[in-house]
Amino acid sequence: MSSEKTPEPRRRILEAAAGLLAEGGPEAASTRAVAAAAGVQAPTLYRLFGDKQGLLEALAAHGFERYLADKQELGATDDPVADLRRGWDLHVDFGLARPALYVLMYGTPRPGRRPAAADDAYAMLCSLLERVARAGRLRLPVPTAARMVQAANTGVVLTLIAAAERDEELSPRTREAVFAAITVPDGGGADPAAAPPSLAGAAVTLDAALDDGAAPLSPPETALLREWLRRLAAPAD
Repeated sequence: MSSEKTPEPRRRILEAAAGLLAEGGPEAASTRAVAAAAGVQAPTLYRLFGDKQGLLEALAAHGFERYLADKQELGATDDPVADLRRGWDLHVDFGLARPALYVLMYGTPRPGRRPAAADDAYAMLCSLLERVARAGRLRLPVPTAARMVQAANTGVVLTLIAAAERDEELSPRTREAVFAAITVPDGGGADPAAAPPSLAGAAVTLDAALDDGAAPLSPPETALLREWLRRLAAPAD
């Protein structure tokens, strides 16, 4: 069996493409240059990736896989809001360490063609926000909060990558502004009567608690309750 039928050429090609992308952007990652850097024949590259666009899409998917692995290694603590903060910072660090790859991943949208690892990373964010909700700390429905965090986190990284001079305060300030909008402070021993939970916050918490399956409701009843809770939790127009 030819060695070119093993996964090794694919890995070499992706690594070579990542190196050329980091050095000179997408223009530097031509199929000829990547094949030469990877030590493979051009037909091998075309068989594996189709063309340059296919190669770049595979490279973006590879980037999401690396990002997902970093997120999984981060682990979890007993404080979901602290974990959310750590996840934000990891996202920024990942992007600034690999600016060209990050722009390929997040700066070139491909509607309907998101890599599976990108969906998995977003699902991890939603799962973490579910933990925040179950702790009674989320102001907004999980899907709304997830979109806000992703949009702000991505926007910060792309802004910092494009900036001629990096503003070290942009990320923490934006992070705390977003977190103030989507989370409520930890009670931490304060008098509950002094700061009762909002109706929207209580609805978000109960909605998240339904995922535990402990409510004595039928599936149609649960669906109806969820609809009411999400209407209560929706931001006012």
